[in-house]
Amino acid sequence: MARAASALDYRDLARRRLPRFLFEYFDGGSYAEVTLRRNVEDLARVALRQRVLTDVSAIDLGTELLGRKLAMPVALGPIGLGGIGARRGEVQAARAAEKAGVPFCLSTVGVCPLPEVAAAVREPFWFQLYMIRDRAFMKGLLAQAQEARCSALLFTVDMPLPGSRYRDLRSGLAGAPGLRGAARRFFQACMRPGWAWDVGLLGRPHQLGNVAPVLGKDSGLDDFLGWMRENFDASATWADLDFIRAHWNGPVVIKGILDPADAREAVRCGADGIVVSNHGGRQLDGVPSTAAALPAIADAVGGELTVFADGGVRSGLDVVRLLALGAQGVLLGRAWAFALAAKGEEGVAHVLRLVEAEMRVAMALTGCTRIDQITRDILVDGGAAR
Repeated sequence: MARAASALDYRDLARRRLPRFLFEYFDGGSYAEVTLRRNVEDLARVALRQRVLTDVSAIDLGTELLGRKLAMPVALGPIGLGGIGARRGEVQAARAAEKAGVPFCLSTVGVCPLPEVAAAVREPFWFQLYMIRDRAFMKGLLAQAQEARCSALLFTVDMPLPGSRYRDLRSGLAGAPGLRGAARRFFQACMRPGWAWDVGLLGRPHQLGNVAPVLGKDSGLDDFLGWMRENFDASATWADLDFIRAHWNGPVVIKGILDPADAREAVRCGADGIVVSNHGGRQLDGVPSTAAALPAIADAVGGELTVFADGGVRSGLDVVRLLALGAQGVLLGRAWAFALAAKGEEGVAHVLRLVEAEMRVAMALTGCTRIDQITRDILVDGGAAR
């Protein structure tokens, strides 16, 4: 297998290894994928001020977020079905994150269940939750997360309904339940024998691990997005955060904020943090990129809770850009998913090493030796995405 020199290289390696329906799922966005492209393009346009002849011989990437000291202000964000990219993939990703000194966040609709991930690591990890119609089921998931020693809850609010993801319909992941859809996916898997053997055969069970106890055989890949449409609660409001708080003792981070008014509402409701996010361009197409939305949100609430951001991050340089725009922590998504699919735990560990090295170079050449020095002062013209 070719060696990856950057996180972007893992995308091509993953494309060669994954069945088409899985690659398109990880790679794609909603509708015409305008926002998906904006996330990358707007972030790339954020220009840094190069400064020279400053003492940058001792650069410290360490920080503290949500009460935990981290090696760098980066976390592996939650990805639905992320664990099917490699054999028991979320376990592999969690191990890589722990060794790198950064958090891993397990999705509600991940493949590996909470107890399996908890048994594989020593450090607490994060759990991501959707608003599900069955509140008793939600209460049970929260109890499982507490039992698994999860230290923070990321509550995703920008998915009352799954976005219109045309690639998933074309590939057969969505909209093709029953034998017809299974046959399409089986044929695609046969075209990738390495994945078919290592994951398709040896990586069973292929279920949504955290919902399998309730849904049983119906928690597999058969019309994955259809299951979400049937079970996610589109009637949820800010008042429902009271339910979350009643059954969760740790920090609550609201994921999917894209407007300052919603950020202020999160503060009012007592959230400990927010993730400025458009779901990686996978929900409402045509909305602003994270880079464009972040500065106004950080200005509105940055001193009142922890501001995270995701979307379009393909390097440590991108991490520094988002930090300069106002984030205190950055979630990686596709970067770790592709690395996992290509080379498992080793690939994820390599991406995190690349991010660290790239952050150090970006900090050195902007005259920063600590994370708290990464502010809008290191950006040209304030760094507004144009």
